[in-house]
Amino acid sequence: MLRFGIIGSGSWATALAKILTDNHCPINWCVRSETLAEHLRTRHHNPQYLSSVYFNTSLLTLSSRVGEVVAASDCILIAVPSAYVAATLADLPSSAFENKKVISAVKGILPEQNLLLNDYLKTEFGFELENYFTVMGPCHAEEVAAEKLSYLTFSGLGEEATREIASCFATEYLNTVVNDDIYGVQYAAILKNIYAMGAGIAHGLEYGDNFLSVLIANCADEMAGFLLKAGIKHVEVGIHGRQDPVSNKKSANYAASVYLGDLLVTCYSLFSRNRTFGNMIGKGYSVKAAQLELNMVAEGYNASKCIYLVNKEIKAEMQIAETIYRILWENVKVQQGFKQIESFLV
Repeated sequence: MLRFGIIGSGSWATALAKILTDNHCPINWCVRSETLAEHLRTRHHNPQYLSSVYFNTSLLTLSSRVGEVVAASDCILIAVPSAYVAATLADLPSSAFENKKVISAVKGILPEQNLLLNDYLKTEFGFELENYFTVMGPCHAEEVAAEKLSYLTFSGLGEEATREIASCFATEYLNTVVNDDIYGVQYAAILKNIYAMGAGIAHGLEYGDNFLSVLIANCADEMAGFLLKAGIKHVEVGIHGRQDPVSNKKSANYAASVYLGDLLVTCYSLFSRNRTFGNMIGKGYSVKAAQLELNMVAEGYNASKCIYLVNKEIKAEMQIAETIYRILWENVKVQQGFKQIESFLV
């Protein structure tokens, strides 16, 4: 059995820990502080995130030291906000991830380096892509806690290894999907957070459902255009590759639920912190005030700048994402920005 290590103690990390322990997988869990570790040991739950989830602590080895968890684990699942990844891993030696697998649950670009996690690990640790996997949605941590049926997408270059990892997360309330599109799923997850902020801003400005549906449809089209320009395949609606030999299902693409679904749920769900953040911006909050009020990281904020910079190389048509960036980072007035977006929509 694979020994998993989880780095992070927010809502998504806690949800992933729940899934693994529900499947009786022992985990090494690196949490924020020894105080939190002791609370989990004695009270069996995370008091800050998903506090209704109680753990079988015989399956938990808790620590606040990243190095201990990495050394003791076969698969390291990184589930911290992208802005904190570099600081979290800063004290590890360059050999820390040798003979390890890394699973990214990071739905953002590392903002200081402007790199996806796999590219950062390659640069800092010489980590190879064949040992790198991603776990993406559509899936809200709160619904995992409530055991509402959800889907997770696992991506990795090797099908057998990816399926082995995915099998550890399959439960009665969670179905898994497997593909080999590491870059595509990461970019799609990053972009949907930006667009969810836009959906939230529109709600805060009191646009109606009719406008929102057109906005999100155009966001999906813009996202597909970016992915195609970035060299990602399987983006076109209704076009699929070979049938899955195990499940006999058609292969996924960005029009399927595991990709478009993540965009939709993040734009519409009241659990979405990016939508909530955008809603506050639409209602007149400053960025700083919205960050203080939310008291959680909304990945779309940094992502909007990162994608703006990345797109200088890719040169995709990104009018909606660029306008959201300018509202958040260049002080374009919200009403003015959305008047521009109105003119882009088709």
